[in-house]
Amino acid sequence: MTDALLQQTVRSPVGHAWARLRRNRTAMLGAAVLLLIALACIVGPWFSPHALDDVDWDNLQTPPDFGAGHPFGTDANGRDLLVRILVGGRVSLAIGLAASLVAVLIGVTWGAVAGYVGGRVDGMMMRAVDVLYALPFMFFVILLMVFFGRDIYLLFIALGAVSWLDMARIVRGQTMSLKERDFVRAARALGTPPLRILAHHIVPNALGPVIVFATLTVPQVILFESFLSFLGLGVQEPMTSWGVLISEGADVMETAPWMLIFPALLLTATLFSLNFLGDGLRDALDPRDSR
Repeated sequence: MTDALLQQTVRSPVGHAWARLRRNRTAMLGAAVLLLIALACIVGPWFSPHALDDVDWDNLQTPPDFGAGHPFGTDANGRDLLVRILVGGRVSLAIGLAASLVAVLIGVTWGAVAGYVGGRVDGMMMRAVDVLYALPFMFFVILLMVFFGRDIYLLFIALGAVSWLDMARIVRGQTMSLKERDFVRAARALGTPPLRILAHHIVPNALGPVIVFATLTVPQVILFESFLSFLGLGVQEPMTSWGVLISEGADVMETAPWMLIFPALLLTATLFSLNFLGDGLRDALDPRDSR
């Protein structure tokens, strides 16, 4: 009993957070589902007898049929829907994660600096955020894509570069609250440089809301990408994504419902799993939770 208490006492903050996360069954279920979907999207196409752009002329827009080798059916061009969903999952997840990472890096940096420095610097930085808020979001992304080309890597940066505004406001609010706490005041009294205070005291204690918001940004970015692809500015043929597949399925929903159902189910499972995992991470990373 004494050894167990000693191990709990010397456990690192990361260890405490991991222990709390493991006790959250909903969060662990979400993580498991996300892992399964990601693994299926990464390795699944390698084991499929069909390529992304293979056309089966004998099975044009046919319903799911294991006997014909198309368990999820085919699209209007006779391409296997299962392999297209898996490859599309690679693209959608990559876009969501990369764009969210860009949004987190910009938003956390901007919000932490504005909230900690305060005064005129904070006023100018947040006025810049207000100006960007006034611009139509999708118009700004479309403008970037038109001027710099329809490259998929640019799409990652463009979506992330316009998704950081809410993150900046959240982190600014957290920073303004944290900088008045005793441990931050003690660090300032000891002469700790502001950058070190931000990196070691402010940002780690604001990680809970940041991670939750990041998990919500991933599905949001995936949906924005689908809209851009629908306009012809996102993912281009022969490549595909969940957004593209859902858009295609919606057009033929009455005659070929499987083209909408399967990609929508994968996207829905991903969204719920991200929300469950985000809630679990928020609770696990809450420094006020000492359990």
